[in-house]
Formats: sequence, structure tokens, C-alpha cells
Amino acid sequence: MSTKLYVGNLPYSSNDQSLSEKFSECGTVSSSKVIMDRDSGRSKGFAFVEMSSAAEAQNAIAKFHGTDLDGRAINVTEAKPMAPRSDSRRY
Repeated sequence: MSTKLYVGNLPYSSNDQSLSEKFSECGTVSSSKVIMDRDSGRSKGFAFVEMSSAAEAQNAIAKFHGTDLDGRAINVTEAKPMAPRSDSRRY
């Protein structure tokens, strides 16, 4: 069963491929997605990486949380389920 990780405080130069390569040091990466700002097209500074097993995910957290990536100390934690949104901007 795969485990999704939240990766925060990323440098804006990060992309899906570089993140996948980095996390593959800890095991099989099922997917990696850097979240982009839809208006500017620039990274928002966080991403989600899905590891193929819980053990690999825990290994990635232990190895990368607080480490330096291009001058920024990244945060790596297990992703929380997305909370339902209330759409208060209805027209």
C-alpha cells in the first residue's frame, strides 16, 4: 500500500522529475507532484510524493526531514487527507 508524503519549504526551482529522483534514494516513487500557482505558473513551494510502501515513506521522512535542498531546509511529513472545502465564493 502506498503512502503519500507532504514536502514543504521547497526551493522554487524544484520540479516533479528532480523531486522523484531525490526521493527514489529511499525506494520506489509512485508519483511526485510539485504544486504550481495557476496564475504565475511558478511553484508554490510544496509538493506531494507517493512512495510505494509505508516503510519506504518512513525512511524518506527520517532521511530528508530538515535537510538542505538548494539552500532550503525541507519539511517532510506524512500527508493528511484533504479537508472538504466550503465554496464561499459562489456567484
